[in-house]
Amino acid sequence: MEDIKSAMNEHLDQMQALLEKFSAELKTGFQPAYENFMGFFHAIDWKEPWLICLMSFHIVLLLMVFLSRRNVNFQMFLFLMSLAGVYFAEKINSLLAQNWRSFAGQNYFDPHGLFISVLWSGPLLFISILLLVNSLFTLCVMIVKWKKAELRHRARLSRGKED
Repeated sequence: MEDIKSAMNEHLDQMQALLEKFSAELKTGFQPAYENFMGFFHAIDWKEPWLICLMSFHIVLLLMVFLSRRNVNFQMFLFLMSLAGVYFAEKINSLLAQNWRSFAGQNYFDPHGLFISVLWSGPLLFISILLLVNSLFTLCVMIVKWKKAELRHRARLSRGKED
């Protein structure tokens, strides 16, 4: 019985320590993440022409997604191209890391690919998610239309048998 009590007390002590550690982490909040983000944000020279072109590319792509939301085939093309852009991000990163002096003021292209992930793959993944949601919505609308047409067809067939 004493072994059970001591094991229970040890377990409660571990739980208390975990709870205190968790509450201490909650007290610090998102401050470390915010500081890391701000450090990343301020390390980038946002006035470089190639960065402005990159952001413009993402904005134009997003506008194309919204303007072509009724064209399913074009949307699938955009979806595949944006996912291909994410797939080739590592190769793009290594290519840009080798040639950064020809277009940038500093080398943003680290071996881990953080910069390219945030400014290239992140927006492309967001756009891909929008395309996927639109495709699913279009698919649902198409299924409803198909089911209504099927029900109308069955109603016509049943009326024809009654006559």
